[in-house]
Amino acid sequence: MKECCDLHPKHQEALALLKTARGHIDGVIKMIEEERYCIDISTQLLAIISLLKKANISVINKHIETCVKDAVKTGNIDEKIAELQNLMKYVEKNK
Repeated sequence: MKECCDLHPKHQEALALLKTARGHIDGVIKMIEEERYCIDISTQLLAIISLLKKANISVINKHIETCVKDAVKTGNIDEKIAELQNLMKYVEKNK
């Protein structure tokens, strides 16, 4: 695990979104078990995907606000830029 700062950023927003998504997943599982209407299931799955995207954006923003900012101050920005560039490859794959 890479350490970026003395204090790891608190990801409270992402954590709340993930817990909400977990609850939605349980609900979708129940919907499938109850053989509910496909469109209703799909709508809930899209809501979960949206929550996961929001959680990811929150984590990335926190990384920029803390780890990248710290790297700029210490002059060690090249590694952080490379990390973000690599991350963007995953973003492109998941469009």
